[in-house]
Amino acid sequence: MAIAARYFKIPYTVALVVAGVLLGAFKAFEPPHLTKELLFAIILPGLLFEAAFHVEFRKFWKNKLAIHALAIPGLVASAGLTALFLTRVVDGLHFVHGFGMLSALVFASVIVSTDPIAVVALFKSLGAPKRLLLLVEGESLLNDGAAVVLFTLIVAVAMGGEFTVGGALANFTKVFGMGVLVGSAVGYGASQIIKRIDDAMVEITLTVIAAYGSFVVAEHFHYSGVIATVVAGMLCGNWASHQGMSPATRIAVNSFWEYLAFALNSVVFLLIGLEVNLSSLLASWKPILVAYVVVLVARAVVVYGVSSLLRFTKEKMPWTWSAVLTWSGLRGAISMVLVLGLPNNFAHRELLVNMTFGVVVLSIVFQGLTMAPLLRKLRITGLKDEYQEQYELARGRLGTIHAALAALEAMRRTREIPADVVTQLEKTYQEKETVAEKELADLKQQSMRFHEEEHQEAVRRVLMVEKASLLKAYQSATIGKEAFAELSAELDERIAAADAAENHVPQDEETPKVVGAASA
Repeated sequence: MAIAARYFKIPYTVALVVAGVLLGAFKAFEPPHLTKELLFAIILPGLLFEAAFHVEFRKFWKNKLAIHALAIPGLVASAGLTALFLTRVVDGLHFVHGFGMLSALVFASVIVSTDPIAVVALFKSLGAPKRLLLLVEGESLLNDGAAVVLFTLIVAVAMGGEFTVGGALANFTKVFGMGVLVGSAVGYGASQIIKRIDDAMVEITLTVIAAYGSFVVAEHFHYSGVIATVVAGMLCGNWASHQGMSPATRIAVNSFWEYLAFALNSVVFLLIGLEVNLSSLLASWKPILVAYVVVLVARAVVVYGVSSLLRFTKEKMPWTWSAVLTWSGLRGAISMVLVLGLPNNFAHRELLVNMTFGVVVLSIVFQGLTMAPLLRKLRITGLKDEYQEQYELARGRLGTIHAALAALEAMRRTREIPADVVTQLEKTYQEKETVAEKELADLKQQSMRFHEEEHQEAVRRVLMVEKASLLKAYQSATIGKEAFAELSAELDERIAAADAAENHVPQDEETPKVVGAASA
């Protein structure tokens, strides 16, 4: 299916779901069922850890307001709006009897988490802005855990439990917060061991232990295993990977997790398709279609609401991004597993299962296939001009050459390798350096944007050095508190301006060309 999807230029995950639906419809074989045990024990920890491992914490933290607003209060608001809209529409159309607010809330808590796997690869291939990609991935990493907690609370109430706002908030905070604590402890422990050894196989194994161990420990104590794994993944990816792994080990670890994520994604999306009963979905097409529209409308209201509030902060984004964030909110395996976990005697269980499965399949297939045209229509893919790929190749090549020359210089100093061998290699790499630098200079003449990107990166790095130096001067009593405060305020303003330039934050409503430059 991966080969076929590449040939027909459609998202791989969409192809897998369609293949699964067709295999299930023809009853080609008896497939394994997508259960909570399978998803939570095998699939989910690996996928979450791999995604978190590659998230750059500095950029994640720079967009913390947007990500957290969408993932936690935005998720709760989306669930509430979905339940409210769904109840009103169902009452008005009269095609489901006895479907009240509580049933609607259960459905909303099931369907509210997003799964952007189907569109993330598409974003990368089309050259969508890196910050937009980070917002989509960051929201999904956090809202999975929040959705599971919300679902547990609502189902407990639906089964006759007591509900108080204070109690719900306290429970949510405990489960979420302790998940962070468990993930931090496991990730820190794994990182400390990785720093002290140099064995690729052992270090890969330690990252696997961090991924699955954090999940298992958190779930054992009834905390959020999802959040624990995300935190452990970020620690290992941003700290252990850069400070504790040799270059060769880092490549091995990245290759291992890249393949594991590919394999797990293949399994989960194929199982999504196989789990679907096509005849049952077709029999419930009316409530499925209503539910899909309601979910999409609630998502749009929340995304545009959050975007409006963010315009008063330095994390503001173009309105076109709000459309993409709305449309990229695909639903996936977590929704299906949660609804299948409802007791057999739960009111409207069959309808809830059909609605959930229908919305998941519609979102993956319909939104997945139309994402690329939407990005092109909004001119968000205009970033990869004809020179962009050549520029990235030339800059990447030059970076590897510089790294090789630095390594050779270190070998010369330590005399690990005979001087004549080092000299010969240096000559070869210097010739490559000359060619790469000329190629890069020629490309910069074709597009001024490349020079602007490099300038912004250099400015940000220099400002970070200035801030570190200022803090050191204050700690050593070279400057006083008042001077430190005044100079810090000046530096913070310059850093904020540099961040805005790096993210290409729009200054007004007319932002098409600004969005087009945001891939930096």
